[in-house]
Amino acid sequence: MNFQYIRYDVKDRIATITLNRPEVFNAVNRAMMDELIAVFDETDRDDKVSVVVVTGEGKGFCGGADLSKGADGAFNKEKNDAAALDGSPVRPDGTIDYSKESARDGGGKLALRIFNSLKPVIGAINGAGVGIGASMLLPMDIRIASDKGRLGFVYARRGIVFECCSSWFLPRLVGIAKAMEWSLSGRVLGADELKAGGLVSEVVPPEQLLPRAYEIAREIADNTAPVSVALMRQMAWRSLGMSHPMEAHRIESRGICTRGRTLDAKEGVQSFLEKRLPNFPCTVSKDMPDYFPWWDEPKYF
Repeated sequence: MNFQYIRYDVKDRIATITLNRPEVFNAVNRAMMDELIAVFDETDRDDKVSVVVVTGEGKGFCGGADLSKGADGAFNKEKNDAAALDGSPVRPDGTIDYSKESARDGGGKLALRIFNSLKPVIGAINGAGVGIGASMLLPMDIRIASDKGRLGFVYARRGIVFECCSSWFLPRLVGIAKAMEWSLSGRVLGADELKAGGLVSEVVPPEQLLPRAYEIAREIADNTAPVSVALMRQMAWRSLGMSHPMEAHRIESRGICTRGRTLDAKEGVQSFLEKRLPNFPCTVSKDMPDYFPWWDEPKYF
């Protein structure tokens, strides 16, 4: 696939998505947003991809929404989305039709796409990320940072509110008290504070960031069954909304019943006994079990 604002490379079953507008610190415009959503469609389709790494080009990870056209260009739904397929959500009398697709937060659509990924996603934070540049990392599975990495949940400082589904993700990742401290102040947080708060798992020197991200990705790609990883990723994230462990037991029982009968399970045991790397034959594109997906995807409106 050809992209204008991101780079996409696949090597040895690891896909790298690089935000590529370094002249504006990789700020997100609508076209970049569309490309990011499209590239996660591609990683899901491609059985040659086992793990996805996301990073930024240049000194910054992502400077947030592109503010070069001012507040109207970034946030005003009446002016910014007037050309959308379903038109502006703002009615002639000034009230808002929230049911329109054009009323939706674009960052939220990206977060939901990453949340639904069938491949594990590693965020490699090479520099500063603010606003959506911080929030898009939240639905990723593993986050590591360069010691130059900084994140800021700066919505209140820009006169807006949580976006990119961050009001759901952030408290679940760092706890409600820490989420409130970070987001209500809107201050930019250094890599060590992010690690202490549990949002990133490692802080490394800049030159070690991508090698370490690929090392983590390589361990996943070389040792685990892609279908198992796809199922477990959804099991873990969706368990955060479960009201009782019985809900987890139901899904896990389906998984054990189906996966235990596959060639993957036979290969997992045989490779263990033979002390060699496994070669799992099942693919995400063809071999997801009959109960997947087990949830009803909520509608926007």
